[in-house]
Order: sequence, then C-alpha cells, then structure tokens
Amino acid sequence: MKLTESDNQPFSYVGEELELFSHAVQWKAYWARQIAPLIGINVLEVGAGTGTNTVLLASSRQKRWVCLEPDPNLATALQSKVQALASRPEVLDVIVGDLGSLPSESTFDTILYIDVLEHIDSDQGELEAAYRLLAPGGYLIVLSPAHQFLYTTFDQGLGHFRRYSRQSLREVGPRGCSTPRLFYLDSMGFFASLANRLLLKQKLPTSKQIQFWDRYLVRASLLLDPLLGFNFGKTIVGIWGKRLDRGVAISSP
Repeated sequence: MKLTESDNQPFSYVGEELELFSHAVQWKAYWARQIAPLIGINVLEVGAGTGTNTVLLASSRQKRWVCLEPDPNLATALQSKVQALASRPEVLDVIVGDLGSLPSESTFDTILYIDVLEHIDSDQGELEAAYRLLAPGGYLIVLSPAHQFLYTTFDQGLGHFRRYSRQSLREVGPRGCSTPRLFYLDSMGFFASLANRLLLKQKLPTSKQIQFWDRYLVRASLLLDPLLGFNFGKTIVGIWGKRLDRGVAISSP
C-alpha cells in the first residue's frame, strides 16, 4: 500500500460529518448490500475520505483498490485506517488528488462516488470523465442525498452544491452508456430530513439523533423500502453500466 501525492493545488474538505456518520453502522450496512454484488476486482473509490467506506466495502476479491482523496489530511487518516486491510498491501493505493491525478491508461471495473458527487460543481463533467476510465462490463455507482427541496444549511455547511432526484441524476449521467438503474433508500429517514428542513434547521445532527435514526428509522426503512418499490427515500443510488457486446444487465435491489 502506498500514498501518492499529486502536483495539484491542496484541497481542504469543509465538512464536519465524516466521523459523526461513521457510527451509522445499520445505514452503512444497508446501502452496502445494495451495491456489493456489482463491485469488481479493480476498484476506484473517488473521495474516499477517512476510509470508512473502504473498510466496509473492500474484500479479498479485489486485486486493486484505489482510494482517491483530494484532501491531504483526510488521505493521511485514510492510509492509517486501511492498514486494517493491508494483509495484501499491494492491493490498496491512496492517491491525493482527483481523476486527473490518475495515470492516463487507468481502467477500473467499478468506480464509486459514495456521498461525493454532490460536492463536485461540474458533476456531469466528472461522471463523463469517470465513465471513460470504466472497463467494458464495469459499473459506475453514485450514492447521494436526494431531493433538492430538502436542501438545508446542513447541506451548505458540508459543501454540497445540490441534492438529486431521479431526473436530475439521470440528466448528468454519462452519455452512451446503458440505461441507469436509479432508486431511493431510507424512506423513514426522509421524514427526519424533512423535520430538520422545516423545524430544527440544524447545521449538523447530534450524536444521539444519528443513533436514533440508525437504530430505529433505518431498520424501519429496511422493511418499508421494498414495499414502496424503492421509489421513495432521502438517499438516491445511480448505477451506470458500460456495455459489453451483448449489453450489461442492471438488476433491481
């Protein structure tokens, strides 16, 4: 495992939520199950933060997992955290930078944007560039907060440019790929976000609020989301496949 620094200007992440939400174990396990079958053997995780999702998603199946993180301080913490996965240190690379920091010949079976795309101003250009790095038969996977009308000072404080709907996420998706699979998660969490939007208007939830949401609301969403056909929730997932000769099938959750 190695940490590689690019020559780009240093970037500093303005959010304060990474450690707070790292304790949302039920939620992370829930969305991870939705995408785990699509994670290939050669993975790029864009905006890997402090490595919480890397530890959650990476397995012995991967031959290469690249963690791309523009904030050098987060990248240092990330490198320390993924030491836990370093029984095969040659598999894991931490690169400080963005897509432009990668070797031009790079290709990946899976490219992940987990709570990242909403932080990127030029989101369509970002997904177009990522799609060019995707190997045939691979998947580009985005998980982001849903519904612009839920945008609050919380989003603003975290550096979010936007939240997404099915329509808006479809519109910024890479051209020339298969029809994306777009679905929502956490139907009960939607009401917690709505309450904060209308009543609480907090910049950040408290630790107790996170625990309540994770322990009770997420568990309720596990039951309710399938009944609603994954058509409602506070989080949206988008999955784009790069076609093989016979196309790529993207199944429902």
